[in-house]
Amino acid sequence: MAKQQQTVLERQYSRLGLLLIAPTVLVFCAVIVYPLVSAIYLSLFKIFTPTLEGTWVGLDNYRVLLAKGEFWTSLRANLIWTVGTLTLQIIFGVGMALVLHQNIWFRSLARSLILFPYFISTVVAVLVWKWLFNDLYGILNHLMISAGLIDFPIDYLGTMPNAMISVILVGAWKYFPFVVIAVLARLQSIPDQLYEAARIDGAGPIARFFDVTLPQLREVLVVIIMLRAIWDFKEFDLIFLLTGGGPVTSTQTLPLVVYKEAFALNQMGMAAAYAVIMMLIMLVFMILYMRRTRSEGS
Repeated sequence: MAKQQQTVLERQYSRLGLLLIAPTVLVFCAVIVYPLVSAIYLSLFKIFTPTLEGTWVGLDNYRVLLAKGEFWTSLRANLIWTVGTLTLQIIFGVGMALVLHQNIWFRSLARSLILFPYFISTVVAVLVWKWLFNDLYGILNHLMISAGLIDFPIDYLGTMPNAMISVILVGAWKYFPFVVIAVLARLQSIPDQLYEAARIDGAGPIARFFDVTLPQLREVLVVIIMLRAIWDFKEFDLIFLLTGGGPVTSTQTLPLVVYKEAFALNQMGMAAAYAVIMMLIMLVFMILYMRRTRSEGS
């Protein structure tokens, strides 16, 4: 009798567990599974965007996509943007975190202000930077001409490689506070005894950084790099608002190609194929991230 009651209770708890987890599963399917399956399905058709009517083409979209020079140039621009802005984010973020970790009198204010670029709207940030970069009335050209550094205004967003460098700099400025927050949190958990032992051994500031600080930051930096690589690879709004992919297609990344195929050329099937290829590329980063976090947890 007691065993039967225990079995009934276990079934009730199982049903209760399924009932509690059901909303999460439904939301997961609605926001992740359904769009993913729809994108893969649409990529197998040639679809006219305004009517969403099309014909079955199978894998032909992928064949055409991989044969396009635009795909490879956009992928190259995507990788340059991702590597460039990620490198600057790590350098600036770690450097600023080390400064804010010191006992300086304006530390609390600086820690608050350093989050400003990360929290400000991308649209507002882009408008400010476009004003700074403007070749006719931009403040940067005005200051450089006044200082005698240049004789003629520089077109920061209209020529290459200036456009790519400018986009990378703005991206690094916008997102490096994330690195500061993560690194600063890890710095505050490093035992002071490690630094004391290094000082006793005669290690200077540089030696302490490479022998103590950097090894302690290695784990968090790996996670930061993986996360930021995924987020930067799929960045759309900042690049689109700054250059629109120009000059010509010099700063056109894969997310911009997806937008162009879907809403400028009205080729939703081809846009979906680009999106699926992007997903496969980012899946590599996601697998690396999951393996890393799993190894840390074990």
